[in-house]
Amino acid sequence: MKAGSLLFLGTILGLSSCMWGDDKKPKPDITTDTLTYVNKTIKERATDCGNKPDSGCTVVKISYPMFNGQDSLNEIVSYKLVNLFGADEPGTDLQQYTEHFLAGYNAFKKHDKRSAMFFTLDSHAKIIRQDSSLTTLEISGYNFKGGAHGSSITTFINWNTKAQKSIDLGDVLTDNYKDKLTAIADTIFRKQEKLSETASLTNDYFFKDSKFALNENFSITPLGIRFLYNQYEIKPYAAGTTDLFIPYAKIKSLLKPNTVITQYLK
Repeated sequence: MKAGSLLFLGTILGLSSCMWGDDKKPKPDITTDTLTYVNKTIKERATDCGNKPDSGCTVVKISYPMFNGQDSLNEIVSYKLVNLFGADEPGTDLQQYTEHFLAGYNAFKKHDKRSAMFFTLDSHAKIIRQDSSLTTLEISGYNFKGGAHGSSITTFINWNTKAQKSIDLGDVLTDNYKDKLTAIADTIFRKQEKLSETASLTNDYFFKDSKFALNENFSITPLGIRFLYNQYEIKPYAAGTTDLFIPYAKIKSLLKPNTVITQYLK
C-alpha cells in the first residue's frame, strides 16, 4: 500500500475513534496545565562549604513553581514554604528566609567552632495535579539544625483555579459535615490500623483525649480526599507518616453539588 493511502487510512481511523469511541462521557481535563508557570530554584551554600559536596556541608535548596498572573497563589506557595518548619520571622520572602537560615548556621559555628555538624534545608513545592477546575500542590521539605534527627513535613494547597482561592473542606462538603466525616474516617482508620471498633487509642497514638480526629492537611484527588498526618503528629517519629484516604463513595451524602469535586463523580 502506498504511503499516501496509509496516511489517509490512519486519518480516517483517528476520526472514527474520536466520533464513535466507546466512552462518550466527558472526562475531566487531567493532562493540560490550566495555569502556566515556570519552575524556580533557590540554592545557596554556606561560606565554609569550600569544595565539599552538597551532602557534606550546609546547603539551602528551595524549588517551586512561579505561576503567571497568579499573585495570590504565588504568595500562598511562598508563605507555606517559609513557614513549613515554623519560621522565627513568619513571612513570604524566600530569599530572606534562605539568608536567615544560613545566618543561623553561621551563628551556631561561632558558638561551637569545633563542631563538624552542618545544617540542611531542602524544600519544594510541586504540582501534583492540574485540571480545568483544580490545581493541587504538595509543599514538602526536610530540615536539620541539630538533634537526634531532622524533621520532614508535607502539606498541601488545593486551589480553585476558576475562583482563584484555596479550598477548605467547607467549600466542598455540606454544612455540619464534621461529625459524620470524622465517624467515617474513624472506621477507615481503625480498619487500616487493624484495630477493633472499641480499641483504645491511648497507648500508641497522640490524639487529644485519646479520641480520633481528622486534621486539616488534605489533598483533593479524583477518587477521594486524602488526609496526611506528619511525623510526630499522631504517632512516634519512627512510625513515620500516616495516610488516610476517604473515597467519595463513602461520603456521597456529604458532598456539595457543583464544586471542584463534581467532575470526578460518576
